[in-house]
Amino acid sequence: MRYAPGRNLPPYAYLPGRDPHPTRHPDGHSFEREGGQREPPCDPPPVYLPPHQWAENERYLFGVDLYNGGYLWEAHEAWEGLWHVSKLDKPQAQHLQGLIQCAAACLKIAMGQPSGLARLTVLGTEKIERTALSDGPIYMGLDALEFVKRMRAFAASNPKTHGGRPRLELS
Repeated sequence: MRYAPGRNLPPYAYLPGRDPHPTRHPDGHSFEREGGQREPPCDPPPVYLPPHQWAENERYLFGVDLYNGGYLWEAHEAWEGLWHVSKLDKPQAQHLQGLIQCAAACLKIAMGQPSGLARLTVLGTEKIERTALSDGPIYMGLDALEFVKRMRAFAASNPKTHGGRPRLELS
């Protein structure tokens, strides 16, 4: 299921050290082209929307699509802009940073960095859990405590690929 079906997924999922950097390399999928045109996921610029308007937040939804589709670096990038514009809303910023860290944790599997997987999973799930405990278990459409439980179990299973990572299911 796609949450932002109007946005095209990139032609490849970037893996540092393997692929052309999406924004800095001319062959990157989001490299700025002549005339200033740029491909998603970096457009449009992020704007702050309160957490209860998550279903209207296309960038958040597209980040979920990217993460669920295995575009982990791209999901991180989509959410990072939202994290920056939400810093005055501490619970939302904390939740977004937790999602960013969980996406980065999964990326560490393909990079052969199991300690990065473990460290980022702890950091990310702690942030998501704190937000869920203070602001409710369903946060920005996500059953946050269930996701935290599944993410921790996934990381503890010593995964060899990120294919079994828990999906983000919004309701």
